[in-house]
Amino acid sequence: MGELRVGNGPCSWGTLEFEQTKAIPIGFSRMLDELVETGYTGTELGDWGYMPTDPTVLSLELTKRGLVMLGAFVPVALNDPRAHEAGITAIKTARLLAAVAGDPPPYLVLADTNGTVRERTANAGRITAGMGLSTAQWKTFTAGANRVARAVLEETGLRTVFHHHCAGYVERPDEIARFLELTDPDLIGLVFDTGHYAYGAADFDVVSGLERFGNRVWYVHLKDCHPEVAGRARTLQWDYFEALRHGVFCELGRGSIDFAAVLRWLKNVCYKGYVLVEQDILPGMGTPKESARRNREYLRSLEFQLRLRIESIA
Repeated sequence: MGELRVGNGPCSWGTLEFEQTKAIPIGFSRMLDELVETGYTGTELGDWGYMPTDPTVLSLELTKRGLVMLGAFVPVALNDPRAHEAGITAIKTARLLAAVAGDPPPYLVLADTNGTVRERTANAGRITAGMGLSTAQWKTFTAGANRVARAVLEETGLRTVFHHHCAGYVERPDEIARFLELTDPDLIGLVFDTGHYAYGAADFDVVSGLERFGNRVWYVHLKDCHPEVAGRARTLQWDYFEALRHGVFCELGRGSIDFAAVLRWLKNVCYKGYVLVEQDILPGMGTPKESARRNREYLRSLEFQLRLRIESIA
């Protein structure tokens, strides 16, 4: 890994995929301007229609700001075989990504329809083994993921990464492992999300997760997790959305994830892609632009410390 390439995305400006958590909308043009102003060079697409869906227009918006398109989050109810065909229609998203592809090429970020299954949403952060998929359901779930990823690759040449996510069917480390075991490593990689791993695993040692799943980690999302909020969420049995509203995913450096260790791991494995900062901005949580700036400055401070450490060893 050379200089860390860092992106951000629409969710950090309040454009979240959940209706329960949407903030006052900020237009894509302002969002991209502020993203660049705060030190990022890559972005994700956001919900379909948030950014221009005409490839020529979208490419112009990215190029004039010097931005790289990194991917797009596409939720599919993979446990429902009737939804698999609908998931393949997400190929329109992959076509748009392919049309504006830069270096590195973007990923189709496949996910479960998180937040839609009552038991998983109500118990996010404290899922037990009995709340998981059966053997037959796992086969359906992963067959759907393979099918979507194969269609995306054949149609556009782009690769697919799966986003493990709290309030979905792939939250705990054993569920991540099961998903990877049953999916084709040539078709699907993992986008490792530090915050969702910490909350879903009840374990802030995310480097152990990176080491466990490292051979399938193609893309990384950086998100922090506040231990006190996570603890209260478990004690008071908050559902996923209540935990979000209380700030379980806080700004980088304000939780308990050791991001210096994460950056060292990325360097040690010669990670060459982008990392994406995700700061779920909810109503009342402040100005997205300043939050994005603080997150970028925090990462810069860690990069500086890491360079000093390497130089001192050399």
